[in-house]
Amino acid sequence: MAQLNQLELQNLRHLIGSHETAYQKLQAYAQQASDPQIKQIFQQSAQEAQNTKQKLMSFLQ
Repeated sequence: MAQLNQLELQNLRHLIGSHETAYQKLQAYAQQASDPQIKQIFQQSAQEAQNTKQKLMSFLQ
């Protein structure tokens, strides 16, 4: 894979941080949810955010 330039690296770091923030918030929402269906939706969304973060991080290797 070609090397990332400075702007691409900065954007990638921003996206990774955004997905980590989304993951943390969705996890917190899931813990607070009392409705099982809503809890599951938040948990699934949190997992998707975590998976996307991991995919983005693979570009840094």
